[in-house]
Amino acid sequence: MSETGAQASRLHERGARIALCKEQPGRLRSSRFGNAVEPLNTSPITLEGEHVRLAPLSLAHTDALIAAAGDGELWNTKVTIIPDALGMPAYIQAALDGQSSGKELPFVIIRKPANEIVGSTRFYDMSAKDRKCTIGYTWLAKSAQRTAVNSECKLLLLTQAFETWNCVRVELVTDVLNQQSRTAILRLGAKQEGILRKHLILPTGRVRDSVFFSITDDEWPVVKQGLLSRLQTSAS
Repeated sequence: MSETGAQASRLHERGARIALCKEQPGRLRSSRFGNAVEPLNTSPITLEGEHVRLAPLSLAHTDALIAAAGDGELWNTKVTIIPDALGMPAYIQAALDGQSSGKELPFVIIRKPANEIVGSTRFYDMSAKDRKCTIGYTWLAKSAQRTAVNSECKLLLLTQAFETWNCVRVELVTDVLNQQSRTAILRLGAKQEGILRKHLILPTGRVRDSVFFSITDDEWPVVKQGLLSRLQTSAS
């Protein structure tokens, strides 16, 4: 194996290992990636890599998330929903309600090695029947943006979706006005599928058009290699 290949292999082993925070139900058949498949469900899990740890969201994280959102006053953004201090408890509770309903699996994003909470992300619109889910509600403190944090978050979440849950499709959705997010999702390797007009009404009253992207299971190996290469570059 070449030095570059060996580095990528080591990075994959370190960056994509998945630690379950509680024992999961019995494993199912093997996936096309050679791993045992687990049910797609909202049981709390922890996903851990080289740079970040994604831990189950709880109301105990309220103050830390308020501080993270305060790094850059993220609630002032017009193209995504990030709550201020007053809105954070309700934001977290809504995510936990979604988890209780079996449709969402929310996380806090913890930057290592400082063990600092720098944002949040989640799976939502989860469908075990159709083996698909959506990744979104992702936001990062200003100091964590344009670092390895977001790339590794996506690597961990997509690995969980495709290689543990055996999903056939993962969606990513963003505001039509959020050009930074749209560019980042395309750079990830997702395919833009279309724009849903007047898809959401935001708390500000603006009626939002949403852009839908997806990654399918047959596209995942190429997307994964791209994320590993990006992480390798950022670590060098």
